[in-house]
Amino acid sequence: MFPGTHAATTPDRPAIIMAGSGAVTTYGELDNRSATVASALYDMGVRRGDVIALVSDNAAAAFEIYWAALRSGLYITAVNWHLSAEEAAYIVNDSGAQALFASAGVGDLAAELVALTPSVRHRYAFGGPIDGHDDYAELLDGDYPGLPAQPRGSEMLYSSGTTGRPKGIKPRLLDIQVVEPGDPLTGMLAHAFGITATDIYLSPAPIYHTAPLKWCGGVLALGGTVVLMERFDAAEALAAIQKYRVTVTQMVPTMFIRMLHLPDEVRGAFDVSSLRLAVHAAAPCPPDVKDAMIDWWGPVLVEYYGATEQHGTTVITTSEWQQKRGSVGRAVLGVLHICDEDGVELPVGEIGTVYFERDVVPFEYHNDPDKTADSRHPQHANWSTVGDVGYVDEDGYLFLTDRKAFMIISGGVNIYPQEIENLLALHPRIADVAVIGLPHPEMGEQVKAVVQLRDGVTGSDELAGEIIDYVRQRIAHYKTPRSVDFTDQLPRTATGKLAKRILINSYLEVSK
Repeated sequence: MFPGTHAATTPDRPAIIMAGSGAVTTYGELDNRSATVASALYDMGVRRGDVIALVSDNAAAAFEIYWAALRSGLYITAVNWHLSAEEAAYIVNDSGAQALFASAGVGDLAAELVALTPSVRHRYAFGGPIDGHDDYAELLDGDYPGLPAQPRGSEMLYSSGTTGRPKGIKPRLLDIQVVEPGDPLTGMLAHAFGITATDIYLSPAPIYHTAPLKWCGGVLALGGTVVLMERFDAAEALAAIQKYRVTVTQMVPTMFIRMLHLPDEVRGAFDVSSLRLAVHAAAPCPPDVKDAMIDWWGPVLVEYYGATEQHGTTVITTSEWQQKRGSVGRAVLGVLHICDEDGVELPVGEIGTVYFERDVVPFEYHNDPDKTADSRHPQHANWSTVGDVGYVDEDGYLFLTDRKAFMIISGGVNIYPQEIENLLALHPRIADVAVIGLPHPEMGEQVKAVVQLRDGVTGSDELAGEIIDYVRQRIAHYKTPRSVDFTDQLPRTATGKLAKRILINSYLEVSK
């Protein structure tokens, strides 16, 4: 359950391959370099429970630092490099990071952070020089005392901030050695998804995000090979699957949609028959999109629902989903409960807040006891929620309706934007869509669709009317958008999540 285990038996086996350049990091190299960084951190006085920060694009060296933290009993905080310097500095400062490692690929941001994060004691740059940072290569060349055995460290990642300011999610440190089994996600990869040392895993998303970082870490713990894309491109992802004979990948629905938008002759030019498993998560997948991917790739799609908080997880296979269309599956980690506003558990089929019951809630929000308290059930201390809303059917399958924060209440009736967004996802003229609720003097809120059109399509009053009619013909009239706006680009995070709070705030600012 650790790269060093595999380095001892197959040191020359590829641990990480950069999809674009083909550069390889072997298990022997990954183990040796992470051990050196771990020893260097200990020599600097960084101790169990301390935090180091990682500001990096998709680079293999990031996993040397990742495993150095885990084998040192440290927390590692990966920072979204798309943020402004002030936003990134908030995360570094809030985390209490003692050391910061930065990639030259995002060197401008890292250089700006120097003045904004004065509590950071040590800074290192890899892949090239960065002002204010020492050379990572020289760190690797140093001679340090051996690292005493440490209990396993963990990630301390920050939420994407789509519903407000990012929250630091601090897991409990496990009282296990890094070489021992016990990490819940690695166990889930092995048992729920069947990942083994024979798998070749394509990771197309930014590694500052929870799922790409932890899945790559889990694949490496199990001895597989990670093919890391420098950045996502629909055609290049298909080329990587063919070139490296990828067996497993994980994508978000936005990536599926971009691949489906490729011309038929482009999609048909690539051999994807090596795939045995295509996992998707992080954002709701419109059913029509999922149908199209199943028609193309076959019954290899597996969806899971979870969160950075690791409070619980559900999983659903292709065959299950075809019987339970729209579900995100049954619980494989934690026990599901659906509760009303007062915490009373609701019967089958009724919509409420989604809670997971665990023996012990595995997280808290760093420096935010109020948010931690809000995530707990009012009567059951070991039940927690991230604010999602849904229902469970008679067979225990979870159906999500939306985030509670984005539910629209119009005329006293609850409207879930996801249902409307799913309906419009594959509209022939729409590239992307967000449905939001805006204040209305009579109805409380009114439904608005904000649409990004496909290339070559021009917005007009006539097209807005067509889109409204398209929705009205397919779902209840009260859910139909009352207006449609067109935009050049919707605010999505690099991992595909719709930053709906940014969109809503832009309208509220205009209305002031």
